[in-house]
Amino acid sequence: MLRRVRIVDVRDAAKDVKAFHFDDALEFVPGQFIMVWLPGVGEKPFSLADRGMIVVKRVGPFTSRLFELEEGDYLWIRGPYGNGFRPRGERIALVAGGIGIPPLYALAKLWRDKFRKITLIYGARTEEELALLDVGRYVDEVIITTDDGSSGKKGFPTDVLKEMREEFDQVYACGPEAMLKAVLGVMEYRNVQISAERYMRCGIGVCGSCALGRYLVCRDGPVFDGRISGII
Repeated sequence: MLRRVRIVDVRDAAKDVKAFHFDDALEFVPGQFIMVWLPGVGEKPFSLADRGMIVVKRVGPFTSRLFELEEGDYLWIRGPYGNGFRPRGERIALVAGGIGIPPLYALAKLWRDKFRKITLIYGARTEEELALLDVGRYVDEVIITTDDGSSGKKGFPTDVLKEMREEFDQVYACGPEAMLKAVLGVMEYRNVQISAERYMRCGIGVCGSCALGRYLVCRDGPVFDGRISGII
């Protein structure tokens, strides 16, 4: 069901990234997404970062229009949809790349008490593209990587994961598909959950636009475990 929500706060999170807070506290599982509709512009999916928050990177006409909205303006949303993460293990790693932080932020904030130790491994191309939000409040350890070495370690999140993999009971990942494929390889498709991304139109498994092999990301995902082997 489509419903209208009012924007109560907009904050810059990184270069060309904003966090939009709205006045509806949604019940959801970290990893689920909502469809956001702007009249006359279109509709796009966004992972929930909190019960009333999405984090958006400006990449095209829809997100550019979204960036023009201010406190007091309205969005139209439906959802939450899809399958979220499943809490497993005691010592976990959250592996994020670029704008892959929102569902992992939600996991850390809403499920903090479910785990003994949470390590965030977060990578971006440059320091100014890191959208850390206030995730440090909800994790035990933050390890930053950047492609150019402008912050943290020079390299990729999967470089760190490869060195530390034995320390974790479960790994949760969200980011570019190349990174997700590398995470799955490092973990040998075991003890890992990834949040995949595909173009979505309906969000409910009807149109088929988000096909990923034999799966539909909006219906069967966006969170998958090792069974995605051979498809990503």
